[in-house]
Formats: sequence, C-alpha cells, structure tokens
Amino acid sequence: MKFGPVPVAHAEGSLLAHSVRLTGRVLKKGKVLTANDIAALTDEDVTEVTVAQLEPGDLGEDEAAARIAAALAPRVGTQGAEAQGLSVTAPFTGRVNLHATRLGVVVLDAATIAHANEIDEAITVATLPDFSRVSPRQLLATVKIIPYAVNERAVAAVEMALTGTTAIDVRPVVRPSASLILTRTPGMPDKLVNKGADAVVRRLTALGIDLAARHEVAHETRALAEAVVLTEGEMVLILTASATSDREDVGPAALIAAGGTLERFGMPVDPGNLLFLGDLAGRPVIGLPGCARSPKLNGADWVLERIACAIEVTSDQIAAMAVGGLLKEIPSRPQPRSGGPLVPKRPKVSALVLAAGQSRRMGGRDKLMEPVAGRPLLRHVVEAVLASAVEDVAVVLPPDAADRGAALEGSGARIVLNPRAEEGMGRSIAAGMAALGPETDAVMVVLADMPDLGPADFDRLIAAFDQEEGRAIVRAVTAAGKPGHPVLFARRFFELLSGLEGDHGARGVVEDHREYLTDVPVTGDAASVDLDTPEDWAAWRASRAEPNQTESV
Repeated sequence: MKFGPVPVAHAEGSLLAHSVRLTGRVLKKGKVLTANDIAALTDEDVTEVTVAQLEPGDLGEDEAAARIAAALAPRVGTQGAEAQGLSVTAPFTGRVNLHATRLGVVVLDAATIAHANEIDEAITVATLPDFSRVSPRQLLATVKIIPYAVNERAVAAVEMALTGTTAIDVRPVVRPSASLILTRTPGMPDKLVNKGADAVVRRLTALGIDLAARHEVAHETRALAEAVVLTEGEMVLILTASATSDREDVGPAALIAAGGTLERFGMPVDPGNLLFLGDLAGRPVIGLPGCARSPKLNGADWVLERIACAIEVTSDQIAAMAVGGLLKEIPSRPQPRSGGPLVPKRPKVSALVLAAGQSRRMGGRDKLMEPVAGRPLLRHVVEAVLASAVEDVAVVLPPDAADRGAALEGSGARIVLNPRAEEGMGRSIAAGMAALGPETDAVMVVLADMPDLGPADFDRLIAAFDQEEGRAIVRAVTAAGKPGHPVLFARRFFELLSGLEGDHGARGVVEDHREYLTDVPVTGDAASVDLDTPEDWAAWRASRAEPNQTESV
C-alpha cells in the first residue's frame, strides 16, 4: 500500500486518509474518492490530499478483517460461530466485532491469539481477559486492521494460524442446579444468615442456576457432614457462620467426614482467600468465603463460574489466579451483581419496513406485489431484512392491503397497521415507532420498494452504528456517494421519529442532525433504486435480464 500526499488530479479511486472540510460538506477519512469528489476539491482550490492507494496483493481493511474474523469463528461446522457461542458483525472501517450469544465463561487460546498478533503489526485481535464471565450480546473480541489495507499474504498467514483452533469459545452453564448449606452459631441473627443466602442466590440467578435446596445446620462438623451427604443439586455450596481458617476447620472437615475429598484450601485472591474446594461423588463442593455475603466480585465468583460451565479448576489453576487477584484494589472493576460500569454490548436493532404506500403511479398495479426472484417484491425485501443482523422486523401496512398481508404470512415479520396511511410516509414511520419494544437501541427505516438491497447491505449499516464514536445516524449511499435508503437511527431520535407527519419521512431529522450522520456505501446503486412506475420496472428488469412479468402475484 502506498500512503502519502498526492495531487488531487491523481487521487480518484484512492482512500482519503484525512478528512477534508468543504463548503457545506465533509469528505471523511476512509472515503473512496470519486470523480465528483475530485471536482469538488478542485472547485475549492484544494491541490493535494493525503491518500492510501492499494497495490497488487493488498486487501482492503474490511475484507481483511472479515477474513480473519471468519477464521476465528467460522460460519459453519463443529467449531463454527454458533457452536462457539459467538456472533460476528459485518466489517466497517477495518473492524469486526465478536459478541457472545449465550451466558457463560469465555475460554481463550492465548498462545494462538498472541501468535496471530505477531504475524503483522497491521493485524490486531483483542479480547476480554481469559475466563471472563459474559452474557448474551456482550462484546468479546474485536479484529482491527490498523492501516487501510494489508498484504494478502499476511492475512493468509493469520488465517492459517487460526484455522482448526478454537481461539475463542464461550462455555455455557452446564450445571443448572445447586444446593446451599448455611451453618449457624448460637445467637447468630437471622439477618446475617439471610443476607448471605440472598447474595449467593443472586449469584446463582445471574448464571441461570436454580437453587435446588437451602439447608441451615449447626456450625458443627457432624451436622454439616450429614447435610452435605443428603443435599440435592449438581453443585453443593457451603457458607459457614464462622470463617474457615484451617484445613481441619468445620467446613473442610465435614466434607472429609461425608466421604468427599478436599482439593484446595485457600486461594491467592483478595477478597476470597478463605475458599475451599472439594468433591463428593463427582459433585463439586465449594466452601464460600465470608465475603460471599457481599455482592461484590470475589475469588469465589471465579471458581463458581468456571465449575458451573464444566471448566476444570485444579489447585494449580487456583494458584495461578494470583496475578490479577488483588480485586479490592481495583475500584473500577465491574461488579455485575450490584451494578457498576456498563459492559459493551451488541446493540439491538429493529427494522421498520414501510409498505403502506398507495402505488398511485403504477396504473392500477400494486408495485409491492410485483414478482422478484419468484416472489412478491414485499416478501423479497422483508426476507432480505430478516436475513440480516436485525433482531425484530415490523412491516407497516395500510388497513386495506390483504394481499400484502398474505404475502408476509410465515415470514416471521410483525405487521403494524397504519390507519392513516394516506397521510404519507411520516405517519407510517410514527405508526411503526409506536410498535417498537422498550429495549430497542436503534431502528433501521427501510423502504419496501428497493429490490437490490441484500442482507450484507443492512449488516454494513448496523456495523457502522456506534453512538460513542458519533455515528448515531447511518445512511446508505450508492457506490458513487448518492444518498439513499435505508437509514438507521439511534434511540436518541425516537421521539422525533414518533412525531413525524405528512409525506416527508425522516429527511428533516437527518438534515437537522448532520453532525451525527455517517454515510455508508452499499452495493452498486442499491441504495437509490426504487421502482414506482411500470416504466421503472421494465427498465430494471431489462437491465437485470429479469422476465418482463406484468401480472401481480
């Protein structure tokens, strides 16, 4: 890749390395400069720009990132993304994010990931710490290509290093039940006993584990041993009234008396030092330290989480928890059981497919029922949206469109009726917004008459959405930069969208908040192709060698 300043006259087709502000617009870094861009730069007397120019053998940043992410989490197979508990975003600005699809503990092949990062400084793979507890949608890892392009040989070498490995794996909870035994000393207040029990139950609930039984016994070896033998559940948790201070103390001694084995007493994690770990007939037994009465993170959480996910925990592995184990000295450490800093999560994106138009320019035909690839256009567009990374699809229809409703049967999309459809697109958007769930982070507004958009185009818009980086409105543009549809809006704009009227759609929202706008090129002219007249359909079919079908289906 060549990088550096070039005369504007020689910059067409290059990637702009630094944003350039022009009158009324900004050419953002990473943009492929078109003939129109060159003309605009020339008109404002810009003579030189800094660009990146790909050379033979180079891969663009997005293609390179997508290939490496696919090696980390293949789409199919026993080691594929689904089996690994991962989802993979579309690439954007050389970045692909990997998120958890299930609750569990992430297990990393640190050596393989380190090797992948050693191959070329342009290629980076960053992850959460090994054995982090994760929840669905949580960000686990990111692949980032630092420059605008990287040599294909380096990408192939990273792919080779990752292929056949499971470098990132979210181990699910496989022990779904546990019993809790609490011991009491004379005069111990109920409040203290219940506080400890409540804190432990919250931990189990956060892991999706049921409390099989709760027992309270005297703080005596014999009584505790009998309870350990008789209790139910796939794990046994013991919280003693008095801290365990020796291998011969009540808790460990009761485990031995019950016929179990003691594998470890104590751990180099603070808080959490006074944990003990054992086994009784194949059931893990965890002696919880007194700090488990608090919701704050402690060493027992690390042990409980791993054992719940059937990850082996040996005495040597507990010893290795020493590095990073000084938890009380990390005030910013997330405390997921009692609040704390939010963790990055994949946004929940809903789609509104606007299909309440009247087809007034079609000479009596319904454009949304025109056949495309053997099915009505409306069904074709909705299926493309459903195949993308959106998690909810609502289609806005007029109340008298039985054929359109029938075309969507069995698709999985929700139908929202707009009784005021004749008032225009603004009302359709408002009607659709009223049907969104409260957990929706962003909405993608999709026109139902755009046949050339595919799942990858929708995914690219979702990948570009990032409120922290100022990309709160994401608009599709053609390869040449012409603005089009769909457009994705962050939750901060929901109130404005809900109040739209008339036939102007959301254009005003975009224009009034251009500082939040990011334009994302999609396939060819797909962002601008809409078919409103029989002539539009005839030209579109001719250009794609589509059969000249004129009857609705």
